[in-house]
Amino acid sequence: MSKVTLGSTGIIAEKNGFGALPIQRVSHDYAGMLLRKAYEAGFTYFDTANMYSDSEEKIGEALSDVRENIFIATKTGATDVETFWTHLNLSLERMKTDYIDVYQFHNPDFCPKPGDGTGLYEAMLEAKAQGKIRHIGITNHRLAIAEEAVRSGLYETLQFPFCYLATEKDLALVELCREHNMGFIAMKGLSGGLLTNSAACYAWLDQFDNVLPIWGVQRECELDEFISYIDNPPAMTDEMRAAIDADRKELIGEFCRSCGYCMPCPQGIEIRQCARMSQLIRRSPSAELMNEANQAMMRNIENCLECGQCKSHCPYGLDIPNLLKKNLADYEDILAGRTKI
Repeated sequence: MSKVTLGSTGIIAEKNGFGALPIQRVSHDYAGMLLRKAYEAGFTYFDTANMYSDSEEKIGEALSDVRENIFIATKTGATDVETFWTHLNLSLERMKTDYIDVYQFHNPDFCPKPGDGTGLYEAMLEAKAQGKIRHIGITNHRLAIAEEAVRSGLYETLQFPFCYLATEKDLALVELCREHNMGFIAMKGLSGGLLTNSAACYAWLDQFDNVLPIWGVQRECELDEFISYIDNPPAMTDEMRAAIDADRKELIGEFCRSCGYCMPCPQGIEIRQCARMSQLIRRSPSAELMNEANQAMMRNIENCLECGQCKSHCPYGLDIPNLLKKNLADYEDILAGRTKI
C-alpha cells in the first residue's frame, strides 16, 4: 500500500483512509467488525465527526486498545466556544482517548481566524496547548472558503470533495495545498455513491501523492474491495480512462453530491436522495429504488414550497427545487414505462 504525508502535520498514513460516517447506520457489532478488519488489513487513518450520531462511540469500542497505532480525525460543527469544548470533550470520552490527531472545523460557512469575534480558532489553539488535539484542520464544500483556509496559513489539513469528477478549480486547490505544505484529505471519492467503479476511483486518486482518500464504508463487501487494492493497486488503463471519461460526460454539471447541507427540509423531502434519483436509478440496481416506500418519498416532492431554504444552503449553488422537479418527472416516466433504463 502506498503512503501519504499529510503536509506539515508529519502524519504518514496508509493511502486508504476509513470514512466512518456510514457506520452510524449499522449495529455496534457490525461496525466493530468493519473497523477491526480495516485496522488489521492496514488502515491507519480513521475519520469521523461529532454529528455522526454513534460513529465516535463505535470507534472507541473497536479501536481504543490499538490507539497508539492509528490516527483519529474528528470534527466539530460548533459556532461558539462553549459548544466547541462540549464537542471536543464528548469526542474524547466517546473514543476513549485523551487526544485527537486532527481536529477539524466541520464545513463552516466562514473561515475561522484569530480575532474574528467567535473565539473558535483561539479555542483550537488552547485545545492544542492542552494536548487534547495535535493538529488543526478544516473541512468544507465551498471552494472559496477552502482556498481562504489554505492561504491563511492557519490550518494544517483541508478536507474537501475530490474524485475524478473534479473541476480544474478542484485540481488547482490540491496543488495550492501542496504549495502551502497543507495536508489534503479527499472526501466523496465515490461522489456519494454515484461512482460505482471503485478501482477507477482508487487509481485516479492514487495519481496524487499529496492526497489522502477516505472511503465511506458501510458493508463488508465494500471494505473488501479497498483491502484488495492494498497488495494489488489498480492501474490506470486505457479501459479505465474510457470509463472515467464516460462518467464525466454523464455526471459533470448540475448533480447532487449528497452532502446533506440542504437538510432538513421543512416539508420532509429527502433531498439528498430525491435530487439525484435519476443518476442513482441508472447506475445501481433499481428494484429497491422503485419500491412503494421510494415512490412515496419521491412523490413528496410535490409538497415542495419552493421556500429557497435548501438552495440557500447548497455549497454548490444548485437550483434544488428545479432539480427535484426534474428528478420526479423522470422517475414517474420510468414508473409509467415512458422511459426505459
